[in-house]
Amino acid sequence: MKLFVFDHCPYCIKAMMVAGLKKAGVELVFLQNHDVQARIDKVGANMVPILQKPDGSYMAESLDIARYLDGQDGQPLLAESRHEARIAEWYDAARPFSSRLVYPRWLMIDLPEFQCQEAKDWFESNKSAMIEQSFDDAFAQTAQYLSGMEEVLAQLDWLTLPSERENVLSYDDVNLFPTLRNLTVVKGLTFPSRVRQYLDQVAALTGISLYDAVAV
Repeated sequence: MKLFVFDHCPYCIKAMMVAGLKKAGVELVFLQNHDVQARIDKVGANMVPILQKPDGSYMAESLDIARYLDGQDGQPLLAESRHEARIAEWYDAARPFSSRLVYPRWLMIDLPEFQCQEAKDWFESNKSAMIEQSFDDAFAQTAQYLSGMEEVLAQLDWLTLPSERENVLSYDDVNLFPTLRNLTVVKGLTFPSRVRQYLDQVAALTGISLYDAVAV
């Protein structure tokens, strides 16, 4: 099987988490960010992740892929969500800060989906419109966004660690972890100690790398 992804994409990370947790033998294929046609050719829409199944057919939608990978061997590992609404509410609070912190930084580190200038330009044009400011301006206001993001991170005091639940992950983790993982690219962002433990434990269980070593 092949999983077509961007390394930074939260939806892709959801599928990558389950592939790693299940040790599913999935080959990761990193598409260039601007190559819309490569996505349309496979699933008829500009979306990632895309899974090429053993029969050669393609499927999209991150949670559908996650469920497929988890259940393919008949022994699913993921527990069902218990905090879906709570996580969605937290994400809404985090988005104004997280997007302005991480988007500029994706072009400051070496990511496989940005290996040509066209890919970088396409991303910057689309995402700067989304956050309604230039990447340079967003980066210049890092201190302001750090403060807001740290306040939102403090709201995750309800988190339980995988080690407190026999290392059983759930769809809550699949939905929450990607945004937290991406925030590790932000140098100087202080995670509450429990959130940091959560990050490290989920990363270890799923084989997802964090960005601490290259944080900007």
